[in-house]
Amino acid sequence: MSPQLPGEVEGRPGWLLVCHERWNLSLGTLICRQLGYLQLAHHKGVNLTDVKVNDTQEFVQIVPDQKSSIEAMWQVRGSCASGRIVALKCSECGVRSRAARIVGGSEAPLGRWPWQVSLYLNSRHVCGGSVVARNWIVTAAHCVHSYRLPHVSSWLVFAGIITHVSVKQQAGAAVEKIIYHPRYDDRSHDYDIALMKLTAPLNFSDAIRAVCLPLSRQDFPHGTRCWISGWGYTSPEHAQVAEILQEAVVPLISTKKCNSSCLYSGELTPRMLCAGYLDGQADACQGDSGGPLVCQDELTWRLVGIVSWGTGCAEPNSPGVYTKVAEFLDWIYHIVESH
Repeated sequence: MSPQLPGEVEGRPGWLLVCHERWNLSLGTLICRQLGYLQLAHHKGVNLTDVKVNDTQEFVQIVPDQKSSIEAMWQVRGSCASGRIVALKCSECGVRSRAARIVGGSEAPLGRWPWQVSLYLNSRHVCGGSVVARNWIVTAAHCVHSYRLPHVSSWLVFAGIITHVSVKQQAGAAVEKIIYHPRYDDRSHDYDIALMKLTAPLNFSDAIRAVCLPLSRQDFPHGTRCWISGWGYTSPEHAQVAEILQEAVVPLISTKKCNSSCLYSGELTPRMLCAGYLDGQADACQGDSGGPLVCQDELTWRLVGIVSWGTGCAEPNSPGVYTKVAEFLDWIYHIVESH
C-alpha cells in the first residue's frame, strides 16, 4: 500500500489523504479489511512538510459518528489542522513472485500459488488450504469436521511446496487450533469453512505468501476466469492424489444458472458459488477440498472460493461448488481477533 492512507469519498474522483486528528487503531484495522487485507501491519502520523503535496490537494478528516458506515465519518477539508496525515500499512497479500508460466500445461511451478498449502493428517495429504496470514490457514469445514477426534497434533501444514516428495525434507507447520464454522451442515455442505491457527508464524518468501480476502460485497461477474489449484485426483478413476500441484482455469457460473433444474436444482445456498464448465473439461476433485479458488482483481489475487463439493469430478452439467468467502468475512475477522 502507499505510505499515506488514501480515503475514498463518494462523488469525488480518486483518493484523498486522511488527517491524523481523531485517528485510531481500530479505524486502521477497519480500512485494511475494507481493502481486503486481513490485518493492519502498522500506522503512524506523518508531518505534511515531509510529503510532497500539491496546492490543490484535498484531505478528509474523521468526524466522530456512531454510524456503521466508514464513509459517513469522512469530511472533506482543504487542510489538516494538525499538519499531519496518516501513514498506514496493511498486511501483505495477493501478490506472487514472477513465476514462469507453463504454456498449455497443468503442473504449477513453485511460487505460482504461494498461498496454497497441503494439509496432512497422520502423515497423509487429505486436503488443501490457503494462507491468509502468517499463522492462519483457511480450509473447508468438511476437511476437519469428520476428523474431530484426532488431536490437533495429528495435523501438519506444508507451505511452499509443489511436490509431495519435498514433504520428506520439511518438518511441516504444527497446528495450534482448528475452528470450523458453528453452523456447518455436513449434509448440505452449507457454511463449509474452517480456520487453522498455526503454533508458529510462517516465514514468507517467494514460495510462501498470503492471499487477499475479497472485498465486502464484492461480486465477480459470471464468466470471470478464475483459478483452482490442488493435489487432488487428476481423474475420477485415478484414485490417488497428484504428485505435483495441479492448476486449472474455471469460469464463474451464476448461482441462478447453477441452481436451475438441469444443474443442481436449488441445492446451492447463498453461501456457495459455482465455477467450471458445463461440458466438464476441468474441475476440482477429491483431495483438492479446502483449497483455493482465486480470482484476479487488477493486480491482486483474492480468495473468492474454497473447494467444497460437486457431483463427481469434471462431469457434464456438474460444475464445482465452492464456499463463497465474501459471505464469511465478519466471521473470519472475529475468529482471528479472538484467538
